[in-house]
Amino acid sequence: MSHVSKLATYFHVHLVSDSTGETLNALARAVCARFTNVLPIEHIYALVRSPRQLERALEEIANAPGVVLHTIIDGGLREALEVGCQKLDMPCIAALDPLVSALSRYLGAPLSTQVGAQYSLDADYFNRMEALNYALAHDDGQGGQDLERADVVLVGVSRTSKTPTCIYLAHRGVRAANVPLVPSAEAPAALRVLKGIPIVGLTLAPDRLLEIRRNRLKSLNEHRDSTYVDADAVRQEIVQARRLFAREGWPVIDVTRRSVEETAAAVINILSGGRGQVEVLR
Repeated sequence: MSHVSKLATYFHVHLVSDSTGETLNALARAVCARFTNVLPIEHIYALVRSPRQLERALEEIANAPGVVLHTIIDGGLREALEVGCQKLDMPCIAALDPLVSALSRYLGAPLSTQVGAQYSLDADYFNRMEALNYALAHDDGQGGQDLERADVVLVGVSRTSKTPTCIYLAHRGVRAANVPLVPSAEAPAALRVLKGIPIVGLTLAPDRLLEIRRNRLKSLNEHRDSTYVDADAVRQEIVQARRLFAREGWPVIDVTRRSVEETAAAVINILSGGRGQVEVLR
């Protein structure tokens, strides 16, 4: 019985969207993650905006019975999808309806019928693109002369998730630069002259950092011995970094058990004036 209980349950989930499907995909994954040993087989039907496109989607849905989630706005298409799923005896769930209805009642505001409204090319969109370009141009200490344009600067030793966190923050409209700390070297001078720009230190448990670095070298097919993957040297790197963070009074985020999304959320919490569970070394 113990072996049986560990077997994963696979099921088909059909995601039907009149836009890019990104919102629906993220929502479906978040919900499925709440179930143990349940793995969805995703089928995505994006930009479904005509009866013919919906018919093709229903044909594919019929070949793989499962659950249908949708974010279709057009009333005629919604009805056609629901009737089609009813004939196939499959659950058809309008994923955003409960939340949208609750907000509509609270706000007393009518609903927008614009397809893909969340992806309109407004100022927020261009701010995110600018933030992404900035993050890429200021990755790993590049463009150091321009750090004063950053909303935040992330600092840490190699392989502490600085780059992916900056990219994720950019998608939230935050201009984030990252600066690496080099063993046995002083902190980059560019950090010392920053005024009014938040600086956040990222740290990691030495054993986990060592594992990440070894896997990195393996993926590059490198087998060299160096202080980069020496246990004592790695621990010393972490100690030196934390001493720097403490000396400068920078808030510190331990990313050992955090996903990139959680790390980015902690950074945003700092920028908004909160601390949450973020450590501040003094």
